[in-house]
Amino acid sequence: MERETTMERETAQAKVERERRASEMRQRIADENPEALFADGLDEALIGPMRRCGQPTLAAYSYRKAVEALMRPGSTFDEGLSYEDAVEWMEFNVVNAWMGPNTPAWVYDEDDDAS
Repeated sequence: MERETTMERETAQAKVERERRASEMRQRIADENPEALFADGLDEALIGPMRRCGQPTLAAYSYRKAVEALMRPGSTFDEGLSYEDAVEWMEFNVVNAWMGPNTPAWVYDEDDDAS
């Protein structure tokens, strides 16, 4: 049996913490809006609830963190995507996918490649 390295253990612990945080955030958003939609496979990019006056609370995601997640091997894509392919995939399949008034919101940092 191989020994687990410190790096593997830290990576596993970080993953457990990210999953716990995402689960709590999803529940918080669902408590405010049971109809809120979430982006599959991009929990690590979930920022929290987005509130608008007179509108339902939505799930808000970091565009940059979502692109980074798509680039990482073993996330949504087995081998990960190049930066350009991740941005293209985000724009075509995620950001421009209208699923109704409960569609998640995407927050861009000032240095993101927002189209």
